[in-house]
Amino acid sequence: MLHREFEPAEALRDAIRCFWYDKRDFGPQPTNFDVMPDGYAEIIFHFGKGCSRVSGNTVAALPSPFMVGLLNQPEVFRATQYLEILAVRCYPWTVFDLLELPSGKDSVQVFEHPVAQLQPALQQCIDTGDIDTAINLLQQFFLDARAKVAIDSMLHKAGVAMQHAGGNLPVSGVAAAAHATVRTLERNFKQSSGHTVKDVSGLMRFEQARNRLWHYPQTNLAGLAEELGYTDQSHLSREFKRYSGTTPAAFARKARQTRPLAGHDFVAFVQA
Repeated sequence: MLHREFEPAEALRDAIRCFWYDKRDFGPQPTNFDVMPDGYAEIIFHFGKGCSRVSGNTVAALPSPFMVGLLNQPEVFRATQYLEILAVRCYPWTVFDLLELPSGKDSVQVFEHPVAQLQPALQQCIDTGDIDTAINLLQQFFLDARAKVAIDSMLHKAGVAMQHAGGNLPVSGVAAAAHATVRTLERNFKQSSGHTVKDVSGLMRFEQARNRLWHYPQTNLAGLAEELGYTDQSHLSREFKRYSGTTPAAFARKARQTRPLAGHDFVAFVQA
């Protein structure tokens, strides 16, 4: 596995968290892998032998690009042989405005957009191993798009406050940081992202717990619950299982086994 992350240009930092590249070798047989929830929306370009979404007994091939929105539970995907990904990690309250698309709550979205025209040029970069040029092509597209879009300053302030608090800030506190009423914030936030402030805050807090247990599987769960603002360890466990489908303890055990093979950086794509 090879994973790299790239910081966006200054002009994009209010809309995009990072660009990233990932390469996985799965072997000759179709292999399922999970995508874990977090507090971001991802625009996914993929290269290789194809990528499919698995839902029950249904396997549906996905075009490139597609979007992984905010998830309430892991999504299952399938690939064969190898899969390379170029992705844009966006803040959920900016991604639809940036693409000039209507917001939605679908966890995996197929969409039509001029950004898809980058696929042939990106494929050439992938074929030659020139990942830096591929990222530059992606970044230039979004710099051009960002110049045409007015990002809502209220939502930006709200997002910054939510991130600084790690999702542990009541809606009234987020509204105060954004200099807005709760009603106005909630209306605009849902219109822009398709989700409520509470939805996104919960995912941000889960993401912190998930990352901590990935990097430090020996973390004391009671202490982690207190640090992240959960009522108690039981509250942490319920919320963690809600988003991940497993308990914090079971996730930590898997991290001990998987991280030495996967590398130190947490990647949301975890082979099942």
